[in-house]
Amino acid sequence: MVELSSIDLAVIAIYLAAAVGFGLWAGRGERNATDYFLAGRALPWYLIGFSFYASNMSGASFVGLMGASYSHGMAVFTYEWTATLVLIVFALVMLPVFLRAKLFTVPAYLEARFDRRSRYAYAGFTILTLMFIDTAGALYAGGIVISTAWPGVSLWQTSAALAVLAGLYTLFGGLRAVVVTDAMQAVLMIGGAGLIFWMGLGEVGGWQALRDGLDAAQLRLIKPADDGFLPWPGIAGVVLLGFYYWTLNQYFVQRALAARSLDHGRKGALFGGLLKLPNVFLMILPGMIALVLLPDLDNPDRVFPTLAFELLPVGLRGLVLTALLAAIMSSLDSALNAGASLLTMDFVKPLRPKTSGRSLLVIGRGFTALLIVAAALYAPLIERFGSLFQYFQSTLAYLVPPIVAVYLGGLFWARVTATGGFFGMVGGLAVGLGLFLAQEVTEIWSGVGLPTVHFTYMALIVFGVTLVIMTLVSLAGPAEEARPDARFHWSDLKPETAASGRAWYRDYRMQAAGLFLLMLGFIMAFR
Repeated sequence: MVELSSIDLAVIAIYLAAAVGFGLWAGRGERNATDYFLAGRALPWYLIGFSFYASNMSGASFVGLMGASYSHGMAVFTYEWTATLVLIVFALVMLPVFLRAKLFTVPAYLEARFDRRSRYAYAGFTILTLMFIDTAGALYAGGIVISTAWPGVSLWQTSAALAVLAGLYTLFGGLRAVVVTDAMQAVLMIGGAGLIFWMGLGEVGGWQALRDGLDAAQLRLIKPADDGFLPWPGIAGVVLLGFYYWTLNQYFVQRALAARSLDHGRKGALFGGLLKLPNVFLMILPGMIALVLLPDLDNPDRVFPTLAFELLPVGLRGLVLTALLAAIMSSLDSALNAGASLLTMDFVKPLRPKTSGRSLLVIGRGFTALLIVAAALYAPLIERFGSLFQYFQSTLAYLVPPIVAVYLGGLFWARVTATGGFFGMVGGLAVGLGLFLAQEVTEIWSGVGLPTVHFTYMALIVFGVTLVIMTLVSLAGPAEEARPDARFHWSDLKPETAASGRAWYRDYRMQAAGLFLLMLGFIMAFR
């Protein structure tokens, strides 16, 4: 059993009290739905970028990414640099359309571009993923770490405790409380993970000693086409999943929708993409360091807590555990606020348009409480999937490609009709769910002699099927049903000229180009 000193416990207690108190202070005076869900549409770019990063650095990163790199090596970094690529596209093409439409939620775009059927279908789907993937996954990650420090504490108990803490300031503070605490937590997370990397690298004897202690295959970023973890053609599937995760998921996009201007929203998304690249040092390499130092771990999801408790001296353990709690709470507060936004603005408001802003606020807070309770009860069941990273990928790869296909179809092709979009989404989800059950949950797929298909290929297959359904149904219907309102189509974006007197490096286009080149540099350095 790992023992935490009184200093460690004091650091943890002070942080938790500060996070909750600071979040409640930041969210004071929320009077209506715009204040609560979109922070009054007044967020600056740096808070947006930090919040993008901090909300992502949850169980899927501190616990899941380190565990995945322990098992599969440098190839896991693909999930980080592809996020940067997707956020560049989001900032340049998708965000301007979303902000021009003054959306409260991402599903609202589907009603504006298609009709209410598609909006309801996607909003309901997103609420379920927020509850059983994002929120439950973060609670499970916290349980893994805390149970490493206190083996006698069950996952049920840790899930409940974390749910109460994160739910408290999210419930009363809204999005402004979320992003302010996220910025504070991002600093802690970067510092804690950097400390693990630095001390772990010293323990193995430096960079060359680390390379010597690993197989050449574990150091390769781009894998062969027959690789079981991530074949190089499957990178297209990873990018596809990234479009859902970063640009169509209320969990993240809500921050950009709350930007004080398009310029701040764009720069916030690019800043978030920039913060993803150093994760090769903060998340990926520590997992590979653990492979050299701790080759016999029974569960890869225990890499982070084991490294922290094995490498760090008394006092610093509490600081790094605080960093993990920061990551988990960032994930939780983001998911909770996003779920409440979806219920109130995509269901309650359209069905009861006369509901006052104050009433929507009360309903949103009530649903936040319900969401956190459901996720806390479900979180311990994730242990059955083997690892957190496997849980995330095996669910998202089959279910989110139809969402991406319909959004991109509506954004880039004016001929897509409302009926085509709806049946493309529903039909694609049905195909994806069927494939998921056949290959991942049951033995039907292997039982009939079919070869195992990598999940990234499955994502591309489901995406292609959705495009076919959407195209055929759209072309079979009247062109008038396409409703090609220019406000919701990328082609109406007007070219912008550089502001007079503004330095070139302040132009978002130059920033996007620079970030793209930096991303290529990271790929070449670790290929």
